[in-house]
Amino acid sequence: MMRRALAVMVLLLPPLAAPSSPAAAPVTVGSKAFPESWVLGEALAAVMRERGVSGVTHRSNLGGTEIVFQALRTGSVDVYPDYTGTIQEVILHSPRPLKLGEMREQLAPQGLAISDPIGFNDGYALAVTDAVEKRYGLRTLSDLERHPELRLGLTHEFLGRQDGYPGLAQRYGLRMRDVRGIEHELAYGALATGKIDATDIYTTDAQIQRLHLHVLEDDRGFFPRYDAVWVYRLDLAKREPRALLAMRQLTHAIDESAMMRANARVVFGGQSYAAAADSLLAELPGGAPAARGAARGGVLASVLRNVTQHVKLVLLSLLAAILIGIPLGILATHSELLAGGILSLAGLLQTVPSLALLAMLIPLLGIGVLPALVALFLYSLLPIVRNTYVGLRSISAPLAEAADAIGLSGRAQLLKVRLPMASPAIMAGIKTSAVINVGTATLAALIGAGGLGEPILSGIQLRRNGLILQGAIPAALLALLVQGAFDLLDRAVIPRGLRLPAGHK
Repeated sequence: MMRRALAVMVLLLPPLAAPSSPAAAPVTVGSKAFPESWVLGEALAAVMRERGVSGVTHRSNLGGTEIVFQALRTGSVDVYPDYTGTIQEVILHSPRPLKLGEMREQLAPQGLAISDPIGFNDGYALAVTDAVEKRYGLRTLSDLERHPELRLGLTHEFLGRQDGYPGLAQRYGLRMRDVRGIEHELAYGALATGKIDATDIYTTDAQIQRLHLHVLEDDRGFFPRYDAVWVYRLDLAKREPRALLAMRQLTHAIDESAMMRANARVVFGGQSYAAAADSLLAELPGGAPAARGAARGGVLASVLRNVTQHVKLVLLSLLAAILIGIPLGILATHSELLAGGILSLAGLLQTVPSLALLAMLIPLLGIGVLPALVALFLYSLLPIVRNTYVGLRSISAPLAEAADAIGLSGRAQLLKVRLPMASPAIMAGIKTSAVINVGTATLAALIGAGGLGEPILSGIQLRRNGLILQGAIPAALLALLVQGAFDLLDRAVIPRGLRLPAGHK
């Protein structure tokens, strides 16, 4: 019966696994997981389309610098917007300031290049509210040294970078007693409600004006310039020279005020980043690019599209985990040594942080569906392997001896006696993996695999609960649906005599 159920799942998968587009795009623009990067990426994609570059794809929300840069190196992305200070610190790990020419020299051996500046500096700074500024008399970063009691809520990237808090604390002699990591967009809410006193910001953030924040002066000149640039693959010049012309059109073209207005349209005006990109381009000399097609449907169409992609990720990774996990669980029953090694390895995979695993897979598999499937498959293994092993080992010795006494072969004993007897435990493991997968698959959006993580990530960045709910509610309902579907599947797979009675807890 279990083999029949697996066969049914296999037959259902091909239409779900069909690719969403017939061919890969010749040019892929990437962007990080924040509004300014989305707008810049979409603006470049629009100009490329205007110049006749066919099949341009914009992959937004690709996590932080490490993820999108690895995607660029592996060729999953051809170009993305970044900042000179970030390139110097995070990518090149330079202990000293680098000129643009030096950065180009160090990136060229990797097959990468940097454009001229886009036109604005979006550097780091620390900001406080007017109330905090007046209460403590804060004007400069040096003033923080006198107030170690201030509560700092800093982004995790800022906390981990030498050009972030570690270097800042060393330069200014800061000994703050309460320093906590917080998501960038959530920090503004914490700042406005008085839960923290200061946070790190980008100097083109639209929130600066809206919340009337006071930007502390960098009086000792710690922060380097963060001039926005395009980082791209050198082979793009040969593959599609019009893409380079599009990049050049968007260099020395966008100043701080224009970028801040574009950010505000997304964060406060409720515009999509595509609409904000069009508005940004309309302000440039020469006006907006040619009009693009209508938006891809409304909220319902977006939810259905994300749910469909989410289901693909969950089902394909779960099927792979079943096909590998059950044989591994069977193999583990052959000896204590094998059991220890297999279960330890499956348990170790479960402990690897999901974001770290996704980042490690990008150099090997690029971005998109494939690395997401591999990660979800690895996370699904432990419950299936462990429950298969425990279910088989829990079969009573007299029953196993009886199967052997009637002359059944080892294969027949496994298929006709042991697996059916262990099926309640095996199905429980599969069900656990499926439910966990539904939640974990939301992180696949960070590497361009789509799914219900897309609206959740965008909603967090934009502080829009409606967007978050567009991903969170369908994900919760999908988890309940999966739970119910496996309850029904139990009736087809588990022999009647081994099923728990109705209402049994």
